[in-house]
Amino acid sequence: MARPQASDIAGVEMKWHALRMLWPYVLEYRYRAMLALGSLAFAKLATISLPFLLKYIVDDLNNQSQLTLLSMPLLLIVVYGVARFMNVMFNEMRDTMFGRVTERTMSRISLQIFEHLHGLDLDFHLNRRTGGLSRDIERGTSGISFLLRFMIFNILPTIFELLVVIGIFLGKYGTEYAGVIFVALVLYVWFSVVVTERRTKYVRAMNLADSATSNRAIDSLLNYETVKYFTNERYEAELYNHELVNWEHARRNSRMSLFFLNGGQALIVAASMTVMLWLAARGVAAKTMTMGDFVLVNTFMLQLFLPLNFLGFVYREIKGALANIEQMFTLLNIKPKVTEKPEAIAIDDPLPSVEFSHVGFGYSADRNILSDVSFAIAPGEKVAVVGASGSGKSTLVKLLFRFYDCQSGAVKVDGIDVRDLQIRSLRQAIGIVPQDTVLFNDTIFRNVRYGRPDATDEEVAEAIEHAQLSAFIAQLPEGSNTLVGERGLKLSGGEKQRVAIARTILKRPSILVFDEATSALDSKTERGILDALRIVARGHTSLVIAHRLSTVVDADRILVLDHGRIVESGTHQVLLAMNGIYAHMWRIQQEERNKLEAVA
Repeated sequence: MARPQASDIAGVEMKWHALRMLWPYVLEYRYRAMLALGSLAFAKLATISLPFLLKYIVDDLNNQSQLTLLSMPLLLIVVYGVARFMNVMFNEMRDTMFGRVTERTMSRISLQIFEHLHGLDLDFHLNRRTGGLSRDIERGTSGISFLLRFMIFNILPTIFELLVVIGIFLGKYGTEYAGVIFVALVLYVWFSVVVTERRTKYVRAMNLADSATSNRAIDSLLNYETVKYFTNERYEAELYNHELVNWEHARRNSRMSLFFLNGGQALIVAASMTVMLWLAARGVAAKTMTMGDFVLVNTFMLQLFLPLNFLGFVYREIKGALANIEQMFTLLNIKPKVTEKPEAIAIDDPLPSVEFSHVGFGYSADRNILSDVSFAIAPGEKVAVVGASGSGKSTLVKLLFRFYDCQSGAVKVDGIDVRDLQIRSLRQAIGIVPQDTVLFNDTIFRNVRYGRPDATDEEVAEAIEHAQLSAFIAQLPEGSNTLVGERGLKLSGGEKQRVAIARTILKRPSILVFDEATSALDSKTERGILDALRIVARGHTSLVIAHRLSTVVDADRILVLDHGRIVESGTHQVLLAMNGIYAHMWRIQQEERNKLEAVA
């Protein structure tokens, strides 16, 4: 016998796990759910009563030799109409009352997924595909809605109705009629389960193709400018078309398997109804059954196989829904590599120190970035780290924020290992102006306020002034209410960095980090921003990551990082006197600057 694959076992476990996770949300509204189930019970009673009312009406009509308006069974007709109306109304009440449970469950789980994704480490988000991730969550949420509504209000009630009808036929008409229904039911369920199980792989393949198509489209549109720079519109269209072809193929396989499933179910239903009607017609001809009994059998069969056929649809869709939420709940099982200890403490020093003690780190086993890096930043001190691209400068910032944990040594804030600190407290104490600033598709004012959402309008305006953003805003027709576009594409690189500087100023952190903070600014703007940063950095512990040495000449100490190691340390003048790597970098940059000024 073939051994089950790990993926298959994980899929089954994930499905049961999904059902277990939904149950607490249903219990949260247990009374509303119980009222909905009560409405369902009354609706089913009304449904079962309808064929009997029709039987008595037909028998009464058939027994009248001369029918008149007064001799018709008006009371039964009225009761039949009331029963049909109550059937519809109780079903509507059921849907209305349980709708709140379904909507609340969907919103709660969506929020849980959202918070969980924000709790995952940077490594996960660097490797994720945004388009596929959003599609997985969208399909999973829709699957939860379907699973809750139809499993509780369709599968269980339909099974209950089937058992009641089999009991009625067994008691009223004998084993022959009940046997036909039982055999048809067993065949129908067996066929539906077997074919649907085989069909699930086509549903999964279709979902994967759908996610890949969404990934391709979103990646291309997010990089719209790059596509235009290289005139690769046709190339992007071909890639997208390739994904669409895969999606069409997966959809075609799914559709063909559905055709086979529906056809087989229809054959079982048609055959069983034909046998039942032949038995009923034979009974009428033999005078053992009335015309009303014939109508009752026919109505019950129609009434029975309609939900049974729907049960097949529901089972298929539940399998599809479980396949859809499978990936979404897989996200919840992803554990962040960077975790907080239960006894983690908060930073309470308004001016903490920063220390890197014999830090070693690599993004993978074969890619070492930092080796035995040690330095300290005293409270209120400004330390700069310079070096060539790829030397590990920005990695220091990621370790300080604890996006990653170092493999050896320790990063300490206020003398405490960051692994012993509350992550939220640590990151609240640090403000950063990154090299690559990405803004929200909102106004300039709201993007600045993001640094401290509870700040007043006056505090936001003051931060904008300190970042020397006021003159630029004054030129805009809508001022600070100007939308910056997706990822801030409507602003230049320098304008985006000034927004980032204003945002960090507004945050009022204890530790300031500038990661190439003026790399996108012209010389005139850079001088103004540097003056502002010097004022802001006073009384703060500051770490400056820089490539342009002219921006760090006033630092209390400058560290030169080369291939993951600190090779030089001192003030600007001391490092120039050493005539080493720093002095060589300074001479090259000064020569480039002189050439640019000469050309200008």
